This record gives sequence, structure tokens and C-alpha cells, in this order.
Amino acid sequence: MSRLLVCLDYTVRGLLGKATDNFCEDGQLIEKTTYDHVTRERLDRILAMIQGSHQKALVMYSNLDLKSQEAYERAVQGVIRPMNKSPMLIAGIRCLHFAPPEFLLEVQCMHETQQQLRRLVHEIGLELKTTAVCMQVRRTRDGFFGLDDALLRTQWDLHSIQDAIQTAAPRVARELRKNLSLMSGHQQQLPSAGQPWASRVQAPL
Repeated sequence: MSRLLVCLDYTVRGLLGKATDNFCEDGQLIEKTTYDHVTRERLDRILAMIQGSHQKALVMYSNLDLKSQEAYERAVQGVIRPMNKSPMLIAGIRCLHFAPPEFLLEVQCMHETQQQLRRLVHEIGLELKTTAVCMQVRRTRDGFFGLDDALLRTQWDLHSIQDAIQTAAPRVARELRKNLSLMSGHQQQLPSAGQPWASRVQAPL
């Protein structure tokens, strides 16, 4: 079932020219550096290198034969997933905004922690021959759930949560069917959108 893992999307805001003990802007300052030599083109090259190395690791952790038809089809469909627990894997990374000293990244990843994303900003700074700290990490998508699906704090009540679950149920069922069919090569039997999931579970004899 681990191949059903989905990528999580984040926006990560970085600040060039500083290094701290915890990779955050409000951490204890360790070093200040210049960043006038950093360009958007250079940053894009570093991000492309990071994405390429992580995509190779993703294939390795998927336990797929690189020469097989299955590996080719999954790569085309973008559904290669690690079979077992792996380090943080980045499926995609790009710069959304570059206005030195600040920059904004979009990161699609699996098995991540916020600390690892903050460290990623630090490592990007080092690759750019300067330093960088993380100003903000914001999750924008979890699988097929985006910001439009999120509930406001004022909507954290039973009625709103039940409505959100019922609204999302058809989409969840469609996505599960699609993912399971890609894994097994045939359509799996899942409950329809209007049918309770519990009704599909048979009681033990």
C-alpha cells in the first residue's frame, strides 16, 4: 500500500545572507554572508540538480526495474512511490519568486519534516556559495486536498466537518480507484460515493 503515498506540496520562503543554529530566521545568528552574486538562473540550476538527484533516489526506493515496462508506465503517469520507509524525497522543486534577499520555493515531497525543509533552504544557500535561512513553511496540498478544501478556524465544528467529509467522499473514492487500478492492473471494488464505508466490511464469523 505504500505506493499509494501521495506528495505533499509546500511553499517555502527563504532569506539569503544569514545562517542560524536552527535554520530559521529567528534562530541564533551564526554567520552573515554576501549574496550579490546569486542570480535567479543560478538558483534554478541548483534546484534542477536537487530535483534530478531526488528523482533517481525515488526510483531506487520504489524497487522497480528501471528497464521494465512497469517502471516506464509509472514514470509517465507520475505514480512512482517508495515501497518502504525512505529519507525525504523531493518529487518537484521550483522557484516561484526571486527578489533578493528573499525567495519563494514550491516543493513537492514525501517523508518530509518541517525541520528537513528548513535544512533544505540552508543547503541551497551553501550550494549558492552563501547562506540562507527559512522564513516560512506552508503546506498547500496534501494529496488531492488543497487550500480550497481547508476549513477556517471558525468552521471547526462537528457540522462543518461532517459536511466537508461528505463533499470530499466522491473525490476520495475516485482517487482510490485510480491508484488501486494502477497498482493491480484492474479496477478494485470500492464503495460508491453515497454508500457508507462501514457497510463494505463483513462481520467476522
